[in-house]
Amino acid sequence: MLNARYQNEKTGQAAILGDARRERSGMKKILIADDKASSRELIRTVLEQSGHSVVEAIDGKEALRKADESLPDLILLDLHMPRLDGVGTLQELRRDQRFAATPIVALTASAMQGDRERALSAGFTGYIAKPIGLKALRNEVNRFLSEDQKDLRLTAPA
Repeated sequence: MLNARYQNEKTGQAAILGDARRERSGMKKILIADDKASSRELIRTVLEQSGHSVVEAIDGKEALRKADESLPDLILLDLHMPRLDGVGTLQELRRDQRFAATPIVALTASAMQGDRERALSAGFTGYIAKPIGLKALRNEVNRFLSEDQKDLRLTAPA
């Protein structure tokens, strides 16, 4: 039987190997924060079918915890969530240097005139209005993941 220390070391090595494997394969880790289970399920399905790893959160507070634990390559935040909305979650994430260059995209079903501009001026990297077509979702996610990270770092608010 393995002792606890060896198991922890083994788990840590497995996590490191998993991260290396993810980098080589091009698979990215994406955090989806949305209080609607049906929205998360649809987005998760599309992203997993595209070869990405998905982490889910049901509100802004949980999104902060999951981001801290998983260090995602891309974060999709619903603007209207309980406990902490998308803008509040974005502000907290941007205070953490680990997320200064991470693309963070606003998701919303209330696509009113001016919403996109307000989201971008709040510091979101991009904006996706729901409902979104499956092909459009894939294209948008790929676009945000392929952006030059140096450029994002220069434009991300401190």
